[in-house]
Amino acid sequence: MKLNNSQYDAIMRMYDAKQSHARAVQNSRCEEINARLPEYDALRKESAEVSAEAARAAVMGDMTKRARLADKLASINEEKQLLLAAAGYPEDYLDLHYECPACKDTGFIDGKKCSCFKQAAIDLLYNQSNIKKILLLENFSNFNYDWYSEDYVDPVSGISALENIINVTKDVNAFISDFPSGQNLLFYGDTGVGKTFLTHCIASELLGRGHSVLYLSAIDLFDLFSKYTFDNNSEADYRDAFSQILDCELLIIDDLGTELTNSFTNSRLFYCINERILAGLSTIISTNLSLEELMNTYSERIFSRLTMSYGIYKIFGDDIRMKKL
Repeated sequence: MKLNNSQYDAIMRMYDAKQSHARAVQNSRCEEINARLPEYDALRKESAEVSAEAARAAVMGDMTKRARLADKLASINEEKQLLLAAAGYPEDYLDLHYECPACKDTGFIDGKKCSCFKQAAIDLLYNQSNIKKILLLENFSNFNYDWYSEDYVDPVSGISALENIINVTKDVNAFISDFPSGQNLLFYGDTGVGKTFLTHCIASELLGRGHSVLYLSAIDLFDLFSKYTFDNNSEADYRDAFSQILDCELLIIDDLGTELTNSFTNSRLFYCINERILAGLSTIISTNLSLEELMNTYSERIFSRLTMSYGIYKIFGDDIRMKKL
């Protein structure tokens, strides 16, 4: 699951297409403004002439003339902005608008891969097209508090399912607003109460903000760990995939506890969550196991990391899947 040359080239072609699109949009807008506002076009041409003259003055060492021309250029640019505003255009209408302003659709910032490149690699390596389709439906726009009843009261906490989910989503929204902050979340509760839906909501929000998100079921996660560890012929191929698990900005592990648990899965899970804690990278885990079951299923070291480094939220209520029928 290492990026091969064709996959890398495909990502770079995607960036080339994005840059070409941004330039095409900018050119179209420039033509529109020049046609609609002839005085703007005249100022644009004057600005180009003044800029060229200022450059010549700098080459000749005439700093006094260069400073005077710089003031004139600033005045022309101010006139241009006033013309745009008077015609109802936003100040940045003629700027290049990149899909990723951070790297300007190049995939790299100061020679390092941008988070958008990492996400593109994740999507290729893990074929996340299916999860992205799900996120079109399962996001905060489609989240409904009516799924949670005021009459369903947790006997331990004494609060209703509705009050509980309101409190949980408040903290979830804070997690999203503060991201990246290194915070971690653990959602536990019965099947069908909305744990996975909530992780989808978080993934949708953070992907929309340009962060790299890797979404894996616990079974798929440990399958990758197994192949990386035991399949000597595929170790190099899985190196990039393994790296993304440890390095993505947000790792979501869904349905922890559905995998076959043994000493290997225990050691790999500890390594994964511990490395991400040390790196200050966020992880979200959902599970149908109770806290007691988590403690009995996994090692003391894992349970300690979860209780000390994760915000733990119990989600309860009626089976939402039945309410959607």
